[in-house]
Amino acid sequence: MAASENFPTNRFENHSKKGNGNISFRDLSPKRQAFIRQINLQKLRDKAQKSRSDLLGQFETHLSELVDDILTDVDDIEQKPPDAVGDHVKKKRDEGSLPDKEFVARRSILTELLEIDHIRTIYHIFVAILIVFSLQTLVYDWIEKENFLPEFELITWAFGKFPIVITLWVGMVGCTMFIVYPMFSYWAAMRSPGKGGVADYIWLTIYLIYQVLFITLPIYWTAQNELPIASKVIVASEQVRLIMKAHAFIRSNIPGVIQHKKNDELSSKEGTVPDFSKYLYFLFAPTLVYRNSYPRTATIRWNYVFTNFAQVFACLFYVYYIFARFCVPVFKNFSQESVTPKKLLFSVFGCMLPGTLVLFITFFAVLHSWLNAFAEMLRFGDRLFYKDWWNSSSFANYYRTWNVVVHDWLYTYVYKDFYWCCGKSSRPAAMAIVFLLSAVVHEYILSVSFGFFYPVLFILFAGAGFGFVFLNDRRFKRSGNIFMWVALFMGTGILMCLYSMEWYARQNCPITTDSFIDYLIPRSWTCDVLFEGL
Repeated sequence: MAASENFPTNRFENHSKKGNGNISFRDLSPKRQAFIRQINLQKLRDKAQKSRSDLLGQFETHLSELVDDILTDVDDIEQKPPDAVGDHVKKKRDEGSLPDKEFVARRSILTELLEIDHIRTIYHIFVAILIVFSLQTLVYDWIEKENFLPEFELITWAFGKFPIVITLWVGMVGCTMFIVYPMFSYWAAMRSPGKGGVADYIWLTIYLIYQVLFITLPIYWTAQNELPIASKVIVASEQVRLIMKAHAFIRSNIPGVIQHKKNDELSSKEGTVPDFSKYLYFLFAPTLVYRNSYPRTATIRWNYVFTNFAQVFACLFYVYYIFARFCVPVFKNFSQESVTPKKLLFSVFGCMLPGTLVLFITFFAVLHSWLNAFAEMLRFGDRLFYKDWWNSSSFANYYRTWNVVVHDWLYTYVYKDFYWCCGKSSRPAAMAIVFLLSAVVHEYILSVSFGFFYPVLFILFAGAGFGFVFLNDRRFKRSGNIFMWVALFMGTGILMCLYSMEWYARQNCPITTDSFIDYLIPRSWTCDVLFEGL
């Protein structure tokens, strides 16, 4: 680029040569020349800065578009089945069929988020609150009770008779290991290949009898030994987990047994029933969907295992402090004074924040720390036990992302089977069956744990919760997310308040009848001491 095209100083020289009477740049005073050079340099600097800004803006735009495309591809890969994403290997599925669960080696979302300093600071805030709660308890016990060591009466009571819990757990796991697998293997070996018969119905009847006994006997022993509430939660939850595990294994392998033919090279048992080692691994793996193999990690990080178990114990004390400081002082007086509508309303709203905190802590303890600890010990690669449910703008997405482990089981063995039996038009009915089954199981665990039937959770889950699924407008994501959080706060407040009232009514109000009806009728409805003000 020529100097005459950029520097106006040359204009003086050109005009001077033409003799047009203009003043040459050299004829100007040194001060004037320096001023003109400064103006020209500033113009050059402004032009360079503008060019740099334009280039950086274009680069940032292209880079943002590239990152968005990559994230979109990752989301598509995460949601698609393997026949749609694997190394250009695509298998044609039958039209209308539903995709299968695909296991991929990946970390939990919170594991990745906690590597960000801002999210890590939120984690540190919760740790600081736990430390403050602990110091508050120590000071309270030291001043009021003159005890230098905390007693944690609520924890010791809730987890009482733990040896009986361990005995029941070992018995349930032993039955699932040494009855279900041998029984299924024997049926597969004795069954005529490719043919069904009376033996199939006999085996199915025996299996149903086994499931009935597996449900009733632990409940009976739990009631006979009068286990406290946390011990009952462990027994009931493990009972449900093992039932789901057994069903997943049998349901996944029955098609291979039925379709097995006589001319197969392998024997009936070896060709259709997986090895016991695979079944044993599945019983303890943090998944409810059976596969013969899963993505595995190369090593075990024992420090990571210890950290996750430590977080579980910390969450246990967190829940203890919440109940001891915010719940027990409120509800323990319900047996001594009447409950007016005003007090009941205040109690519901007073339980919203503690109830939601318990929800958070339970999620973090079970779905993150506990499952990640077992996944690390078993080198289980797929750590997607939950998704970003906190960003959900609808309850439909919340239910899919809150507990991916249970959702995958319901989708694979309930929704897909109902869809396969009834056709494509049965999706609403299949979704209703899934909600009904989930609500029944949740209410079953609570009924066994509390020792009474009070279907508040069932009504909220199968009623309002199911209705909220159809409220899904993508145009209002922010308002939808706010509505979800408001509903969660109110739901947890109602659950904690009503179940606490019924618990204290069972402890302090007289028994109206010794029959089974007393278990079904809420005593808080008939207790005159509690509700004489209503």
